[in-house]
Amino acid sequence: MECVNCTRGLDHCHGTLIVHTTEFTECTELMCEDLDSSRHLAVVDCSAVDGGCDCVSVLDEEILTQHDNVA
Repeated sequence: MECVNCTRGLDHCHGTLIVHTTEFTECTELMCEDLDSSRHLAVVDCSAVDGGCDCVSVLDEEILTQHDNVA
């Protein structure tokens, strides 16, 4: 089975693009240099990553701190 995008010669990546709450993006494909979401068939939020992500817990702490300061 061949990738349709590969056989058509389209610029794309087979990795999954991970978008963090800090707007930082990374790809699971080590050699990926262009992190544009249009090049990736799979784009996920970092909270969906197995084991979670540190930036989600940091964001949760910031929200709690802001809530405590408002009260």
